[in-house]
Amino acid sequence: MFLSKLDSLSNAVKLIGDNQRFTDCEEIPIGEAHKRVLAEDIMAFHDSPPFDKSAMDGFALIAEDTFGASNSAPKEFKILDAIGAGDFSSKKVSQNEAIVIATGAPIPEGANAVLMKEYTTADGEDLTIYSQVTPGENISPKSEDIKKGQKILDKNTFIRYQELGLIASAGYDTVKVFKKPRVKLVITGNELVEPTKEEIDKAKIINSNQFTIKAMVEDSGAVCDIIHAGDSFEEVREAVLEAAEEYDVIMTTGGTAISKGDVVLDVVDDLGEILFHGVAIRPGKPAGAGIVNDKMVFTFSGQPVAAMSQFDMFARKFLFEMQGRSFEYDIVERTSQLKIPSQLGRTDFIRAVSDELNAKHVLNRGSGIIRSMVEANSYIIIDENDEGYQKGDLVDVVFFDSLLW
Repeated sequence: MFLSKLDSLSNAVKLIGDNQRFTDCEEIPIGEAHKRVLAEDIMAFHDSPPFDKSAMDGFALIAEDTFGASNSAPKEFKILDAIGAGDFSSKKVSQNEAIVIATGAPIPEGANAVLMKEYTTADGEDLTIYSQVTPGENISPKSEDIKKGQKILDKNTFIRYQELGLIASAGYDTVKVFKKPRVKLVITGNELVEPTKEEIDKAKIINSNQFTIKAMVEDSGAVCDIIHAGDSFEEVREAVLEAAEEYDVIMTTGGTAISKGDVVLDVVDDLGEILFHGVAIRPGKPAGAGIVNDKMVFTFSGQPVAAMSQFDMFARKFLFEMQGRSFEYDIVERTSQLKIPSQLGRTDFIRAVSDELNAKHVLNRGSGIIRSMVEANSYIIIDENDEGYQKGDLVDVVFFDSLLW
């Protein structure tokens, strides 16, 4: 089934967004939570730090007793005790007294500052200081970072290593996150063979899409399993139906154009509903999407570059937002180094090499030329309302690295 009227990219994206699905949440050990998305607000169980602590190695003392101390006018103190990290002292600091203290150790009673040891000399219990400090100097006060009962992170926060440290400091050893979407990739095509160093039979092509699309799924925070189906309606139908029962999302490659043996959209139409088939984009015009068993089905081209571009146009945002993480293109402007022709009514995602100032599109950019994606580091996006750009024009650029989970 092919819908002869092409949808605009914006309308196709809207149709997908109108059918956005979300994963359930799960509770996992905090050590496994890196690069996951919070499914709960994080409320602090503890103050952090839980006490006034020393920010330096040195001597805990009364700041006012140090006033006036200098190299030319040193002052004498008595050392009462020593505190290492993880220890505390039961002794109280009084006038002209000090306690040796390590970074991170609790400030002893009576002290209100820490003098760095670089400004002192010690001989047994006798301490000489050559500098002064102000009250509170070199002390990290209790709850400076986190206050008990405070909300420190919101639901839907992406957990980087920084957030992991904050969550742990708040007292969590497990955390609720959105489950990773499970994607079934159905590779269609009677012509496909596995990678081999041997001579390939006539009319056969190495199946590279299984590796590129699986990696793109994983770069979107999801997990991916692969199955191969021939170009028969029955094989594809069985694969899609089985995937719709066990997985959250289905993706197919091949079988979307108007040609003999292309059956994927017929299967989607038979099992569920087609949202769109055929979009005014380049590359990847035959892109499609549908719903089977309440699961989103993305139908990508068999051409490798077209399939990768279609994934970035349609599927990546869907996978991000399934896990509670928002996704928008990080568009920056660059100066085009070449003339770029286009046509009204079509959105182009053109492979390009871009830097901090300029963008130059890859000249050899057929939809099957994988090397063009390797040579590129970005897309130049030409809106459907533009007819292209002249050399020297500002163009919209999206770097590949900005698309990653």
